[in-house]
Amino acid sequence: MDKKSFLQAGHTPTLLAAFLYFDLAFMVWVILGPLGVGIAKDLGLSHAEKGMMVATPVLAGALLRIIMGILVDRLSPKKAAIIGQVIVIAAMAYAWQVGVHSYAEVLILGLFLGVAGASFAAALPLASRWYPAEHQGTAMGIAGAGNSGTALAALFAPGLAAAFGWTNVFGVVLIPLVLVLIFFVIVAKDAPDAPPPKTFAEYLKVLKDKDAWWFMFFYSVTFGGFVGLASSLVIYFNTQYGLDPKMAGFFTAGCVFAGSLVRPIGGNVADRIGGVKSLSVMYVFAAIFLAIVSFGLPEAWMALAAFVGAMLALGMGNGAVFQLVPQRFRKEIGVMTGLVGMAGGVGGFYLASSLGYSKQLTGTYQAGFLIFASLAIFALVGLTSVKTRWRTTWGASHLTAAKI
Repeated sequence: MDKKSFLQAGHTPTLLAAFLYFDLAFMVWVILGPLGVGIAKDLGLSHAEKGMMVATPVLAGALLRIIMGILVDRLSPKKAAIIGQVIVIAAMAYAWQVGVHSYAEVLILGLFLGVAGASFAAALPLASRWYPAEHQGTAMGIAGAGNSGTALAALFAPGLAAAFGWTNVFGVVLIPLVLVLIFFVIVAKDAPDAPPPKTFAEYLKVLKDKDAWWFMFFYSVTFGGFVGLASSLVIYFNTQYGLDPKMAGFFTAGCVFAGSLVRPIGGNVADRIGGVKSLSVMYVFAAIFLAIVSFGLPEAWMALAAFVGAMLALGMGNGAVFQLVPQRFRKEIGVMTGLVGMAGGVGGFYLASSLGYSKQLTGTYQAGFLIFASLAIFALVGLTSVKTRWRTTWGASHLTAAKI
């Protein structure tokens, strides 16, 4: 990539603001996972309830991304992001001051935390609209690397909970949330050439395009795998290997950092060799590593290595998907980011909840991991079936400078 060309092409302060907003929002989105061991102990939750607890914010975020996508098109990415973050800050303040005392209350909190997960639908269009086609993968990868916030949650939340109690962690995270919101309000700017708002019928129209459904499925595997694991691994390492919450958090943070930090690399690689080729390779590796870990490796460090491999593949796959989406749906990028992001969240909800139910019903996590590995193979088959059509229609060389 020509670094000078990239810096001149877009708006770097907005890209940074989008990344930080996305990063802190994602930290909050999955925070019930790193706090899950303590919450489950105090509330007496079963394996299935623990799975549902960490999966609820993921599903809520998935569904709310549609609403966020509409707000992005109707208002602007910046205004939509500010509204969402204010709601999240209010929910965290309430949980801190009033507390969470039952399984039902933790699920309600999870619904509000889903608003943080919807940040995806605002942060990516905010960044994307500033950059031309040949830099989309890199720009979207940098903004999307904000999913590293899931690693921050795993790294710090268990230790803070041990020191101050898990309820007070909600108060501690308000500090960076408020600071980043102030920075975002001051620095972020909406791109001047934003497309006009669409009617409701136009939002539904995009669903008639089969490519929209393909992208939704592809992202449900890559991002779904990433966020599902990010939400579940603290509980997994604690249950499977007896690691204390703090050490389980360190293991999880290592896995999540791997997946989040390579997202920009995935976007850049896709810019260089084409999103289809890059994504195909990533599905193969993700399936292999998830299958390996499903057999319950004897040592925690072995599982850590396998999960890091899976997260590297899924993280790069996330970048590759969003190198392709703006090429196919540039005019509809707001609603498509919401739809594709929703599908990713649904995939994450499925993985996180299925791991809990797999453990409860069978005594192991194997079925949950193997089924998701199979989904990665199905995604590879689907991608192979559409790549020729894509490269000879909207992805043809005479229509775009981007490699498909």
